[in-house]
Amino acid sequence: MNKTEKLDFLIEYLKGENEIYKDIDVPNNEEEKFKLYRSFVNVRPAVRASDAFLEAEDSFLKELTLSKGITDIKDLAPVEENIYLWKGDITTLKCGAIVNAANSGMTGCWQPCHSCIDNCIHTFSGVRLRYKCNEIMRSQGYEEPTGKAKITPSYNLPCDYIIHTVGPIVRSPLGEEHKRLLESSYRSCLELAKANNIESIAFCCISTGVFGFPQEAAAEIAVRTAREFLKDNKMKVIFNVFTSEDYEIYNRLLGGNKKA
Repeated sequence: MNKTEKLDFLIEYLKGENEIYKDIDVPNNEEEKFKLYRSFVNVRPAVRASDAFLEAEDSFLKELTLSKGITDIKDLAPVEENIYLWKGDITTLKCGAIVNAANSGMTGCWQPCHSCIDNCIHTFSGVRLRYKCNEIMRSQGYEEPTGKAKITPSYNLPCDYIIHTVGPIVRSPLGEEHKRLLESSYRSCLELAKANNIESIAFCCISTGVFGFPQEAAAEIAVRTAREFLKDNKMKVIFNVFTSEDYEIYNRLLGGNKKA
């Protein structure tokens, strides 16, 4: 099957899983087709998929990510010893582990085509990621506490692992407990990476999106926690940003004159 045929197959499979989807028309436009596929995946329960579906999804997603362009940490230059700053799509980064800013349910974002990093990571990793996360949470028996972390395979992403952490939600003036919990998220990810012999880890801007943590304060905690960890541990830490504003904040904190 070519790329279009794979996408058509995936959509028809997902449509067939639920009776309520039977009358949904599949668009002809490739971009709209992908949005429909992504919407189905985002709301799909954490159940097993057939081997044929997984084989087609693996091939489709890997080809899609390859077409976006993969960035290897080996090709990045540090802004200070063992610390990197990179602006780009974290789902295209080849490194030891990337960090997902998860919610307490830990099974991904369920809002169709939402732009959050949790949604993006689950979409481009594939349906096995939600299934795996659900297994972990069912075994645990309770929601993931804020400031803790879990590790999973990356499936169709170019990184080796995904580390999922729940950052604090800020709905009131920023307090010391918010700061402590965010530091705990960064520290938990670093310690989990160390425990799994992971040599490089890429952090998104945890809690700064819909969770409401002020960007500057969050970046200060991220940089300080990484520097403290690296005093006694050898690991490459990448701060991944998506906006120019976040890039400027981290670039300033890291004392760099690096251009995005």
